Amino acid sequence: MVLRFLCLLLLCVPLPLLANGCGGTEPCALGERSYHYRLPDDWDGTSPLPVLLHFHGWGRQGDLIVNHRRIAGHTQRRGVLLVAPNGEGRTWRFWQVGGADVAFAEAVIEDLARRFPLDRERLFASGYSYGAAMAWRFACEAGEGVAALLAISGTLPQDSDCPEAPQEVRQVYGFADGVLPFPYGPAGEVTHPVRLWREALKCGTATAPEAWQAVEWLTLTRRSWPCEKGRVVLDLHPGGHFIPHGWIGWQLDQLMGQTPRYP
Repeated sequence: MVLRFLCLLLLCVPLPLLANGCGGTEPCALGERSYHYRLPDDWDGTSPLPVLLHFHGWGRQGDLIVNHRRIAGHTQRRGVLLVAPNGEGRTWRFWQVGGADVAFAEAVIEDLARRFPLDRERLFASGYSYGAAMAWRFACEAGEGVAALLAISGTLPQDSDCPEAPQEVRQVYGFADGVLPFPYGPAGEVTHPVRLWREALKCGTATAPEAWQAVEWLTLTRRSWPCEKGRVVLDLHPGGHFIPHGWIGWQLDQLMGQTPRYP
């Protein structure tokens, strides 16, 4: 009877968790630090996995990210492996070049590669709030290996030192953000939040602003710049400091050549 109970218990535990000793809300130890990951629902166990490296906001940890409906809820359905490093002191050190958090994030990816086959051509770096600034810092210093930066409600100063750049940039920001106020440019210029990347990627003239929706209760206005290397996209909305419903999923769909859908 005990043996039967143990067998049933093991069948209830996801195989990747059994094989790797961590996953979901159970952190994966890496030196003195840790991270979380969540596999997509339909992974066949062998195909290389696209990766969304997501940096949590201030005061959070990766266990929240791997259960977040507006983050994990989209990666699960799109065959994307979600990985969420844990910041020391529940925050990130992104203001200066050469901080330890970039090296840690790179080590997380390498540790993940020892567990699963990764699609290195589709590594996306993302973050929300302070995590968005950390995603910018990661792209600034490790951007040559980043297919796209997906930043939500946060940036770095536009005169930051960025020796590298991702292949594509997608930034979303709300005009009514009361936590990290919208970073207007000179004379109230609204495209300022991505000026650094437009210059780094040598972008041309923006397309005409275009309204779009992933959900009916939030309209975003998109500006897109074609560049010598990739492109830069800026989505603006009238709301505050939050992850827009459907935004991450729509970006992943577009980046992977799929028809955008919600959720």
